[in-house]
Amino acid sequence: MAIRLENVGIAVRDLEATIAFFTDLGLTVLGRDTVSGEWADTAVGLDGNHAKIAMLQTPDGHGRLELFEYISPEAIETEPTRPNEIGMHRVAFSVDDIDEALETAARHGCHRFAAWPPIRASTSSPTCEVPAASS
Repeated sequence: MAIRLENVGIAVRDLEATIAFFTDLGLTVLGRDTVSGEWADTAVGLDGNHAKIAMLQTPDGHGRLELFEYISPEAIETEPTRPNEIGMHRVAFSVDDIDEALETAARHGCHRFAAWPPIRASTSSPTCEVPAASS
């Protein structure tokens, strides 16, 4: 059976700001919409689901992020997960200029941990994981 990752879905507090962050990093917006109704309720398992969504794609065309900002039901703020908690912890990108990527992230309020080494050896290119800043 062939399998391919289609996208990763992320609920965000501010769709416009999140789109700006990812497009500044080089992703492109493939589409935007507002979803609601029976289909949307069934797809995510929430009655009264109403959300603004956007699909973004990485420059190589292989990675996609689906961002959604809930209008209804109201979004629930949570604390960032601890490393040993079950759940999603990161979306990682390979970049060709780590300093430029970190500068771009910093302009949007994301900063690496002071004692955390961001670069790991990779066979293809340096890799950096920039954790989302909590606000």
